[in-house]
Amino acid sequence: MDLGLAGKTALVTAASKGLGRAIATELAREGARVVISSRDEATLARTAEEIGGETGAEVGYRAADLTKGSDIEALVAHAVDRFGGIDILVNNTGGPPTGFFADLDDEAWDLAFRQIILSLVRCVRGVLPSMRERGGGRIVNVASSSVKQPIDNLLLSNTFRAGLNGLAKSLSLELAPDGILVNTLGPGRILTGRTESVDAGQAEAQGVSVGEVREQFAARIPLGRYGTPEEFARVAAFLASPANGYVTGQAILVDGGMVRAL
Repeated sequence: MDLGLAGKTALVTAASKGLGRAIATELAREGARVVISSRDEATLARTAEEIGGETGAEVGYRAADLTKGSDIEALVAHAVDRFGGIDILVNNTGGPPTGFFADLDDEAWDLAFRQIILSLVRCVRGVLPSMRERGGGRIVNVASSSVKQPIDNLLLSNTFRAGLNGLAKSLSLELAPDGILVNTLGPGRILTGRTESVDAGQAEAQGVSVGEVREQFAARIPLGRYGTPEEFARVAAFLASPANGYVTGQAILVDGGMVRAL
């Protein structure tokens, strides 16, 4: 299936590794020009070179701390200057730390808000002029399965991912007349470094091994296994593409059927 991504420009944040990298690679493989960001410039430069070498696509990059408004402004300006505009925003961020309510101070709450919610506000604010000028666009937000069902020991993520989903739904209504489609993707147990960290946190909280935690989760997944970043990225690429012409305002889980909510 041709997703119609050839010649489109995508900005993918937090893309030096994990789900962000997988999505950027899939978009590039489908013919999009991609700009990626993360805080670590050396890793970012290496990732951009590797994605370009693997896919043959044009891949730009700029280091950015998504908790800083000035960094986001500079990132968007770089993407527009490099490729003439932005058609796709993949809003991906690192996850906040694990912890129960008693473990979290004001600084942790403030940082998680800036990392997950305010970064989305700033990124969308930045790309809207270009998308409107180009007659439309696609915004895909990477969240968590916690938008449907809270996850133990992930209070910050449970709180702000749900807020992100509410914001995305509101944006989908407001931006639909501009031809801008907005969707949220919630990964379940996808094998990334972040998942390994969460599994380790769960293991410590339960007083069991990481292997036991993974066995517990696999047993709760109807498909019986963790997913791969590539499987997740293929869904993101469709939602970000012109092939998706009528799906907006949705929170879609890529979780192997783990979450039982309707």
